[in-house]
Amino acid sequence: MAGDGDEGKGGALARLWARLRRPSGTVSVLTLLVVGIGAGVILWGGFNTVVEATNTEQFCISCHEMRENVYVEYQKTIHYTNRTGVRAVCADCHVPKDWTHKMIRKVQATRELYGKLVGSIDTREKFEAKRLELARSEWARMKASDSRECRNCHSFASMQTDAQKPRAQKAHELGQRDGQTCIVCHKGIAHQKPKGMTEADED
Repeated sequence: MAGDGDEGKGGALARLWARLRRPSGTVSVLTLLVVGIGAGVILWGGFNTVVEATNTEQFCISCHEMRENVYVEYQKTIHYTNRTGVRAVCADCHVPKDWTHKMIRKVQATRELYGKLVGSIDTREKFEAKRLELARSEWARMKASDSRECRNCHSFASMQTDAQKPRAQKAHELGQRDGQTCIVCHKGIAHQKPKGMTEADED
């Protein structure tokens, strides 16, 4: 009886294999399947390569709006040059690591293409006029995600607060106790704070 079951399974596999090899017009279904999988792998690999290329510092500063404004400021911060030689590039702070949130962020970033086309911040004056609006948008995004990108490198769990200066130690202990997120206190950590900020912007 057990042998009959094995023969039935073997027969089903043989029929499936025969169906896959059967010509569909001029090409077998198996050939179509293999070609389809191969094409899918190539397309997926190409898509991911392009996405990762847009996460490089070179890509981010390829437009003068970024290169001549926020990039200049960032070069003067500890995230650019520090005693350990570890550098956080644009994408480390502004692009999520996990695939789902990364793709959502990339779709949101397509609005920046429109801004580039119409020249909404193509001069220093236009950039400064819009800086507070842009900053508020990014602060809101970071606050909503509980400063997810900051936490890729920083976490309360791995902090040695006793090795920090008294002011930082107290702030981090209070922040941890009250469930605060990094961006609440660390606006301006990599770029200058915009002019015209209100008390609400500091919360």
